[in-house]
Amino acid sequence: MTPTAVTADQPPEPGRPPLALVGILSEGFLSHLSSGVMAFALPLYARHLGLSVAEVGILLSLHLSVSLALKPFTGRVADWLGYRRGASAATVFRSLLSFLLAAAGTPWHLFGLQAARGVAKAVRDPAMHALIAARGGKKRLASTFAWYQTADGTAGPLGRALAGVLLTATAANFRCVFALAAALSVLPVVVLSFSRTSQPDETAPRPARPQAPGDTSTGTQPLTALLPFVDLGALISGTAHMLHGLMPVLLVEYAGLNEAQAGILYLVSTVVMLVATPIFGWLCDHAHRELVLLIRSLANVLSSVLYLLVPTFAGFACAKALNKMGTAAFRPAWALLMAEASVTDPTRRAQRLGLMSAGDDAGSIAGPVLAGAVWSTWGIPALLGTRIALALVAEGYTLLFTRTMARAARPPDSPEPPGTARPVNTSPASFLSS
Repeated sequence: MTPTAVTADQPPEPGRPPLALVGILSEGFLSHLSSGVMAFALPLYARHLGLSVAEVGILLSLHLSVSLALKPFTGRVADWLGYRRGASAATVFRSLLSFLLAAAGTPWHLFGLQAARGVAKAVRDPAMHALIAARGGKKRLASTFAWYQTADGTAGPLGRALAGVLLTATAANFRCVFALAAALSVLPVVVLSFSRTSQPDETAPRPARPQAPGDTSTGTQPLTALLPFVDLGALISGTAHMLHGLMPVLLVEYAGLNEAQAGILYLVSTVVMLVATPIFGWLCDHAHRELVLLIRSLANVLSSVLYLLVPTFAGFACAKALNKMGTAAFRPAWALLMAEASVTDPTRRAQRLGLMSAGDDAGSIAGPVLAGAVWSTWGIPALLGTRIALALVAEGYTLLFTRTMARAARPPDSPEPPGTARPVNTSPASFLSS
């Protein structure tokens, strides 16, 4: 029998107070509101200091690269400190960096502070994912992740808009904008502290009894067992993000749309994602997870076909709506998959979440790089064709991945009756144990 872990971070479901979840969702909204302000102001400030467009691109990707390199290791810090304390410490450090940005006077200051922001992100992300996994509730975990992503999708554009208005009102006073970003970044710490429950701070639990020699059901799976999860996240995320940074150019140069039409498309796609994300989160909790996972790559295929064959306002509107629906479906399903896989080793939950999310981040970085290389070498049709091919590969890998987990979860003495439809019950715990 599988040992039962002592999980003080998971109180019983019926008596769980909603205050902790409200605090987590509020933290997500405020953190991404601050990130939106920073994302808008930082490239403009870099140009103000004399950086070229290429140097600005390197600057903006630096913190992602640092975070990607450190995530497999910094998750262990959150396991040691406790998930809430780890997230709070990283957020305080990030706020300090926002204040220091206002005093940055040379490009090298910006690069150093961006690298430090990558360290903060590498600690915060696994801690927050583990905190949601611990507090989300088994029956509504995907819905909790979905609402967290909805808060992200709402706060980011609001932060960018707020930064634009503030820069206009203050005659490009970047110090004022960075001070606002720092203040908004501190608020999540306050929210998390006030949303504490009577339960102890979330920490990595220990097995309730010593494990027998050779027992690998909990706590002893090597991190290499997570490589299929890393590969899946990198493949799907990389395909999805191929057009992320190039979309404005694609809208104007390929489809011939003006700036107003492009803005309407972004507004429509944002509304679609805000509506669809909670719906797909509910479906993940109550229906086939395999179907929801497959929607992401299917949306990549269909949207690429529309981009290629119908380069009009209507065609691009439908394609972007499909893209956002795919994102809305993938995020809660992927987060739920990672959360369940991390439970198989309770003593290293945040570290395992950091490793799996690093695959997602790697795809987000590699996708636009590959897209830019293909576009500059062979043109837009080749880019969209490459995206379709990679999406089909991702779809096949997702099918193989989920069916393998379903076979691992099926009891060996209970073969599936021939000719009967059986829901695919993907079980990361059974998959890793096998």
